[in-house]
Amino acid sequence: MKTDNLTIGECMTPTPRTIGFDIPLEKGRAMMREHSIRHLPVLNAGKLVGVLSERNVQFGLASLHGEKFIVEDVMMPDVFTVSPETPVSEVVEAMAQEKYGSAIIQDASGKVVGVFTTVDACRLLAQMLKK
Repeated sequence: MKTDNLTIGECMTPTPRTIGFDIPLEKGRAMMREHSIRHLPVLNAGKLVGVLSERNVQFGLASLHGEKFIVEDVMMPDVFTVSPETPVSEVVEAMAQEKYGSAIIQDASGKVVGVFTTVDACRLLAQMLKK
């Protein structure tokens, strides 16, 4: 793997699973478990409105007190987004500095085309160190 000028589009998880903002939180947890993922971009009418993390789900479920939460109730509305052309070095630096667990990759029209998580960053680092 050539690391000079490596873009996030080259190492992101393409076409990630997404979830609607109005979906029951339990269904979000089930989706994450079924697919072994920890971050889900949240959409409203196809537009990115947040990200649901495993931590959000755990917090929401622990706070239920008989309530039924939907994804919107616990998602993070402020999402770290980048374009596929963004250099990986910039993305991982921002993720480390701001303690982001993921970056959502959007094309020029705003469509979610990928996700890059701290697990993806660790895999990339392992590949680079093996060389």
